[in-house]
Amino acid sequence: MKIGLVLPLAEYPSGQPSYAEIRALALQAEGAGFDSVWVFDHLLFRAADGTSEGIWESWTVLSALAEATDRVELGTLVLCTAFRNPAVLAKMAVTLDEVSGGRLILGLGCGWHEPEFDAFGVPFDHRVERFEEALRIVSSLLRTGRADMTGRHYRVGGGELRPLGPRAGGPPLLVGAHRPRMTALAARYADLWNSCWFGSPEGACDALARIREACGREGRDPASLGLTLGVNVAVDAAADAAVDGENEPRGPAPAGTDVLTGSPEAVARGLRRYESLGVAHLILNLNPHDSAAQRSLATAVRLYRAGARFPAAEVKQ
Repeated sequence: MKIGLVLPLAEYPSGQPSYAEIRALALQAEGAGFDSVWVFDHLLFRAADGTSEGIWESWTVLSALAEATDRVELGTLVLCTAFRNPAVLAKMAVTLDEVSGGRLILGLGCGWHEPEFDAFGVPFDHRVERFEEALRIVSSLLRTGRADMTGRHYRVGGGELRPLGPRAGGPPLLVGAHRPRMTALAARYADLWNSCWFGSPEGACDALARIREACGREGRDPASLGLTLGVNVAVDAAADAAVDGENEPRGPAPAGTDVLTGSPEAVARGLRRYESLGVAHLILNLNPHDSAAQRSLATAVRLYRAGARFPAAEVKQ
């Protein structure tokens, strides 16, 4: 199972990181052996009382990281198709894939935070319908180099990608989906599916069952769709594994957010349990996220990869 890491772009919870800080965390993750780094795609966060929190624009940061890094895959979790013209987005994707040497994972979604749509003048209505049209355009351009479509919200006539980028069929297409309509679109069009945010592995079982059922309804072999999950994680590097009971990951957190947490050994066991569920790529979200927290998480990942410490027979299904 691949292990990825979300990079902090927003003010919350530790203050707005600079690009230099984001870059340093990406390079630290690459050096520690993480398989991928990921960015959220938002324009701002605004609470009901009108207070706002900022965030850097994801594609610009990811493009810079494509040059700064050498090995890790670069993913969007997930890019909101409503923020960018879908045909232009396909062009952006093959260009970044070229810059990165074929390391992009293009994660797409319909968006959910209405205040940012309103603040930037982006239509929020018919989000899934708009997303489906955008997805058809992007997937056609990436996979065939051409697109012709007249929809209710988007129109492309004689769309063509030249050059096509370093990979035949373009970068892998990930769709973030929770509810039935989006899950069906993931089963129909995507190379990879994502749902989030989980903590204890048992919390993901229903979502995994739903995407497999959706593949069946679409006439698709579920094994042909890569399963990815977003997981909130916090590693207590000072925890004594000997007092961790059976060394099980703990969750949910007191605040109500499900978090995979505990000693490095406990978190490693949780990662192994996710693998036993058939997950191909786990994307971890640290809060708070700084270099020390990332080092603790890297320790847990190393323990998970050691394998022998956690025989398969010991992994609870």
